[in-house]
Amino acid sequence: MIRLDDVQIFVQTVEAESFSEAARQLNIAPGLASSAVQRLEKELGVRLFTRSTRSMQLSEDGERYLPHARALLEAQQEGRRALAREDGALSGPLRLSVSSDFGRNLLLGWLDAFQHQHPALSLHVRMSDRAVDLVRQPLDAAIRYGTLSDSSLVAMSLLDTNRRAVCASPAYLAKHGTPTSIDDLRRHNCLRFLWSEQVHERWRFTLPTGDRTVAISGNRISDDADAVRRWAVAGEGIIYKSRLDVIDDLKAGRLVELFPHAHCEPAPLNLVCADRTRLTPVMTQLKAFLREKCEALAASHTPKLL
Repeated sequence: MIRLDDVQIFVQTVEAESFSEAARQLNIAPGLASSAVQRLEKELGVRLFTRSTRSMQLSEDGERYLPHARALLEAQQEGRRALAREDGALSGPLRLSVSSDFGRNLLLGWLDAFQHQHPALSLHVRMSDRAVDLVRQPLDAAIRYGTLSDSSLVAMSLLDTNRRAVCASPAYLAKHGTPTSIDDLRRHNCLRFLWSEQVHERWRFTLPTGDRTVAISGNRISDDADAVRRWAVAGEGIIYKSRLDVIDDLKAGRLVELFPHAHCEPAPLNLVCADRTRLTPVMTQLKAFLREKCEALAASHTPKLL
């Protein structure tokens, strides 16, 4: 019989990347952690880790078993929460990964409101513009722009009509002139974003004449999308960002939208889970809450183009 304590130690070892660190975090002896994983391996009939004198890493069987181990632990916790609450209130941890700009300037305030509605929830928010591994990392979901490349993940749409927008500050346009076509962007200082070590410097558009890609350049690059937006507001150049991220700047006049919204690249926003076992009542209600917020924000400002 598989012991859930052994499953927990296995998952903790994956996250800690060593038996000794997992044991320290769980306040048990290192030998107990190693024995627990060996016992689990015996019950499953596989090797979960490949070990050497210098390193330890998940085996192929371990990689396959990990999401199911997480699901077992989550089911146990969800069962305990269900027994502990008679009124159906949401409780327990909510562990999210979110991009920097959307996270800092929009999501944090929305999560405040969501937690105030459900005070038994505890929030764990990781803010990063790097890709995350929803299978291996202790996360319930990630909020990300774009179309999923991994078909095994589960995406719940928060705003499927969202697109990117080309924007600059009034000060920048007054000093450097306003581009009248996408080809003019080559002659302007374009602020670039670095995602997973790849610079986003080929901006894509859908024009009446067909799809076009413009290779841009500029004197600033950052792996923090919020920093890129702040540079644009300060008048340092032109950005190509999710329109949802810049709506407040557009409404306040800090930024100006340059080209028709329909011409810019789609940037759907999704709440992404590793698998369907993560679609708990917390996730279902969070999705409905955030979708309502995103749709209201998107509808709050009609593009006013130069």
